[in-house]
Amino acid sequence: MGSCRLSIQTEAPHMLPSILKDRASQKHISGHYILATNRTDVWMGPSQVITDKLRLHVTYRVSAWVRVGSGGHGRHHVNVCLAVDKNQWVNGGQVDADGDQWYEIKGAFKLEKQPSKVTAYVQGPPAGVDIRVMDFQIYAVDRKARFEYLKEKTDKVRKRDVVLKFQGSNAVNLLGSSLRIQQTENSFPFGSCIARHNIENEDLAEFFVKNFNWAVFENELKWYHTEAEQGRLNYKDSDELLEFCEKHKIQVRGHCLFWEVEDAVQPWVQSLQGHHLMAAIQNRLQSLLSRYKGRFRHHDVNNEMLHGSFYEDRLGRDIRAYMFREAHKLDPSAVLFVNDYNVEDGCDTKSTPEKLVEQVVDLQDRGAPVGGIGVQGHISHPVGEIICDSLDKLAILGLPIWITELDVTAENEHIRADDLEVFLREAFAHPAVGGIILWGFWEMFMFREHAHLVDADGTINEAGRRYLALKQEWLTRMNGSVDHQGEFKFRGYHGSYTVEVNTPSGKVARSFVVDKDSPVQVIALNV
Repeated sequence: MGSCRLSIQTEAPHMLPSILKDRASQKHISGHYILATNRTDVWMGPSQVITDKLRLHVTYRVSAWVRVGSGGHGRHHVNVCLAVDKNQWVNGGQVDADGDQWYEIKGAFKLEKQPSKVTAYVQGPPAGVDIRVMDFQIYAVDRKARFEYLKEKTDKVRKRDVVLKFQGSNAVNLLGSSLRIQQTENSFPFGSCIARHNIENEDLAEFFVKNFNWAVFENELKWYHTEAEQGRLNYKDSDELLEFCEKHKIQVRGHCLFWEVEDAVQPWVQSLQGHHLMAAIQNRLQSLLSRYKGRFRHHDVNNEMLHGSFYEDRLGRDIRAYMFREAHKLDPSAVLFVNDYNVEDGCDTKSTPEKLVEQVVDLQDRGAPVGGIGVQGHISHPVGEIICDSLDKLAILGLPIWITELDVTAENEHIRADDLEVFLREAFAHPAVGGIILWGFWEMFMFREHAHLVDADGTINEAGRRYLALKQEWLTRMNGSVDHQGEFKFRGYHGSYTVEVNTPSGKVARSFVVDKDSPVQVIALNV
């Protein structure tokens, strides 16, 4: 805490804690807070040594309410930071706060190696700015209880009541006949990114085709790949990847038309100004979208607009909406997405759910036909309630949310599997989530280390087995018999099915599809 002074104060906040309200031990804000004054450096504030209270490989939730006190004007960055030994700083959550109201910090962390000392700090504002901290808590996540809740939620969101009505000449003789229902495919989109060189690996390609029904290209559609030098277009890799996906009936997201982060913009584009840059943007849109019109289901229009401003800085604020408007004109069947990272975990003040909502509303006000929200999902220690809270805030827009680049890192494959399950269950159970795309699955071909599901030699590791087990869990299988009305009623996941009925004249198999349009679906089957 340094030389700052701490005192206990009392206040009755007007906001209830969204992230703590579902925790039995904390149903309301206490009203007591710590006031830190006389701060002479950014790191000064309330702190506590918590070494003996932590266990390795356990995900801990961080929750605190903060408010800037006297000495500060406008918003200031406030964060929970853990000093681990002498050389490691761990982000436990952060927020931009002012003196007008209380703001909730929510984050998470996990220790992979035994530390000699861990100290938790609340810090961030400049020297001279007071900090108020209320109900600062760090506690282990109860995943077991959360999973039971999510299973019930998933049943409501991803299943439907179905009535199979058997018709035909044999129907009158079916009373009591046994039947077996087998779901062959869940229609929910589960996908992965792939690269052109991936499909040369037969084992990798086989795993991809067998276990995913959507794809996104890692780099092959990005502008710096298709036009590394001005005027020299190269769509060979994207053509071949798209043909591969179409051959295997895998639907594809387009990623990405533009990238707003300057480091991801190729040098020749960075050198352009004014109408020359505008002409290049128009050529890019016309070239790609006319070539692939109707073949990509989605397009990420301008990637990571919360973290970059290359085009906006040079061409004005409306350029982003212009990209959406023009893309829609050229390929009206494609759903156009925003796409950004660190939206779901409370660790980045640049990309909070609230800021992404503000961005989408601004784009819509400018006539941009935003059709979906891309939440990338590069995460290391997911906490279900934090993810759900972020998705809830985004869902207010009424647009489908897709997890577009999910990878979960942990050196230990069993911990990686546990963490991956947290994210997958949370996303699959949320009614606003329309699909989940992994950012790779095969070791040596990953964006982040220790995120793979399959080892380099083709062995499916524990994270991969967990992914496959969840996909099996989310398939409906059951045995039963035809009732006196010639019907069989069940509740099942959306997707494709077969039913095998033992009729007096032998077994009869039929196929049907359970969609998600209405509460009860009646399906007539001729036997």
